[in-house]
Amino acid sequence: MTKNQFSQITICICTFKRPVLLERLLRKLDRLESIPQILYSIVVVDNDLSQSARTVVEEFSRASRLSTVYSFEPEQNISLARNRSVNLANGELIAFIDDDEFPSSNWLVALYRTLVEHEADAVLGPVKPHLTPAIPDWLVKSKVLERREYETGYQMRDHSQTRTGNVLIRKNVFESSEDYFDPEYGRSGGGDAMFFKRAINKGKKIVWCNEAIVYEEVPPERCTSIYYFRRACTRGLTTAWEVPFLSINTIKSILAVILYTISLPFSLLLGRHLFFRLLVKSFDHGSKLLAYFGVKLVSQRPY
Repeated sequence: MTKNQFSQITICICTFKRPVLLERLLRKLDRLESIPQILYSIVVVDNDLSQSARTVVEEFSRASRLSTVYSFEPEQNISLARNRSVNLANGELIAFIDDDEFPSSNWLVALYRTLVEHEADAVLGPVKPHLTPAIPDWLVKSKVLERREYETGYQMRDHSQTRTGNVLIRKNVFESSEDYFDPEYGRSGGGDAMFFKRAINKGKKIVWCNEAIVYEEVPPERCTSIYYFRRACTRGLTTAWEVPFLSINTIKSILAVILYTISLPFSLLLGRHLFFRLLVKSFDHGSKLLAYFGVKLVSQRPY
């Protein structure tokens, strides 16, 4: 594989009512380190009926050196927004980043080099919380803001550890309509993990790049316990859609709920952060078990 096989990377951003954070992201993208003979372009798909991102994108487009396209997806569904962005992308490679994130300056360079070196179909990178003094200490200590990381070049086979918040993908991965993001997950969340599950099952090579860092904002609404309980409930719901009730995973979830419930009173003695972490895990498993019986604690993603 040689570098001149690719001429353009299109950065796809799906946004919903975050014009200030989107503006920050676009400014950071305008300052990315370049890759020789590779052009960058941007596609922004607004999933807000009021089109709150339009002015921000149009102003950026007039001032930036990067080709930038604005589009509007009227149905509130993150999968449809992602699919629209893919269809609008001109690059042979597509990078996804969320509107509440911002990249390190070498973000695309690191993703691209890893993709070429490992002859991969997609490369994922770490998403780290943007820590500020406003974030409660118990939330930081709980480590629920942290996500698992791997050595660069590690091949991803567990789709539950995949996401579109930081990824570079060959556009030819989207070979047919069934390879796109499933709209059934467009309001609950989990559609990105399902996308990668199908890709992995089809033999696509997905690897990790630990140097391609992006940072995620932790706004006030994400500094409350209820937000993470609701998020755990959506994870449990979508897991129940994917994993059959009669499986070893159900037994594991039943045991997990029992063990976490027994441990909760003792964990509170050791600090709010540990109690909170275990309670979130309990919601993950408990909401999955309830979903098998038609009980949905949360019907759509809270984020």
